[in-house]
Amino acid sequence: MKAQRITREELRARLEKGEALTILDVRNPFDYQNSGVKLPGAVRIPLDELEARAGELDPAREVVAYCT
Repeated sequence: MKAQRITREELRARLEKGEALTILDVRNPFDYQNSGVKLPGAVRIPLDELEARAGELDPAREVVAYCT
């Protein structure tokens, strides 16, 4: 299954509508620390840990992943 891409504006609009979304920040620790981008309220699970930690995500909510 191919992941659907959405723009920052589409995400903002969906959040403003009150859609139940989980923002998942999958950047590796180096990229996260060296980026000026921090996502308030996002769940931080580096991509290489995602399989082991997937149970931390609410299965009832759509997940929108952020990566670079």
